[in-house]
Amino acid sequence: MSAVHPLHSICPYFAMFPPGFVERYVLAFTNPGEVVFDPFSGRGTTVFESLLLGRRAFGLDINPVAACVSAAKAAPPAEVSLLNRIDDLSVKFANADFIQIPDTEFFAACYAPETLRQIVFLKKSLSWKTSKVDRFIAAMALGCLHGESHKSRNAFSNRMPRTISTKPDYSVRWWADKGLTAPKRDVFEILKSQVKFRFAKGIPSLVGEVRLGDVRDATSMYRKLHGKVKLVVTSPPYLDTTDYGEDQWLRLWFLGGEQRPKSGIFPDARHGTAAAYWAFLAAAWKGISGLLAPDCTIVIRIGGMSFNADEMEKGLLTSLRVGIGSDTLDIIQPLNISEIKNRQTNVFRPGTKGRRVEYDFVIRAA
Repeated sequence: MSAVHPLHSICPYFAMFPPGFVERYVLAFTNPGEVVFDPFSGRGTTVFESLLLGRRAFGLDINPVAACVSAAKAAPPAEVSLLNRIDDLSVKFANADFIQIPDTEFFAACYAPETLRQIVFLKKSLSWKTSKVDRFIAAMALGCLHGESHKSRNAFSNRMPRTISTKPDYSVRWWADKGLTAPKRDVFEILKSQVKFRFAKGIPSLVGEVRLGDVRDATSMYRKLHGKVKLVVTSPPYLDTTDYGEDQWLRLWFLGGEQRPKSGIFPDARHGTAAAYWAFLAAAWKGISGLLAPDCTIVIRIGGMSFNADEMEKGLLTSLRVGIGSDTLDIIQPLNISEIKNRQTNVFRPGTKGRRVEYDFVIRAA
């Protein structure tokens, strides 16, 4: 198994699967130059690892945080372009007049004053949707926006998890109880050091593509891929596990969202009933059905606390048969079951230690 490329960890994300998980199936079920697709791209592990392995890779995600990070990794700009842009932003910040920062207890406790001014300046200056240079800088900033700053000098914030943004009121109380204060960080210097680290092993020779969009629109969004996807490697939202809009609220704020968390931004991010969940996944598989080659292999990591293995298998296969429109789908490898352990949120949020299980399915139309 190949060493993990430093671009993989540019921004951690909840319920990530490791690059080795993707590598195993890409090598087993595709040849160089064939197409790999991820309709729930998350932090872009499937797309980036597939590019490293010489496959064409595409994806999409409805969450701007995921779309920004995975699209940045799919098509990274030249290292010198990034360094020049960061220097330019640093000079413009130094010459900027008044920069209005959020006037809330959370932001005052989360960031040192000058660090917050730099973050707000970046937030307003980066055209992440249209410029791949700015998108990559934004993706690096998202990865540094919050984290365990007592362990890493790359974290801009007071102590927080790297994978999720804890709620403002809870965060302020937690920091006060532990006597924690925000560290002084130079955002521009950290971003420049991140460029050097992330590009230390070069970038793939192939360029991929990840779009911001709904999985149900995948076939219409990627007309050039109709009938060409040989492998899908993906992990859809887990049943009743996390609300990706609410738990990524601080990163969403950086990309133009609100200053406080809000639930239900992405209605399908967290379903609470099995019926609604399987109906959503059936619609998702229908959304990608036009992209699949006749002999496409579909690898799905899925989880939650509400299903046992038999229930999960039955629900997933039924959703696939309904969505793809095929009654002849077979599981072609033994089911792998693993427990999610050592979750970073256990340190920050009481009550998150319930047993959670993931299931890996490898499926192909017979």
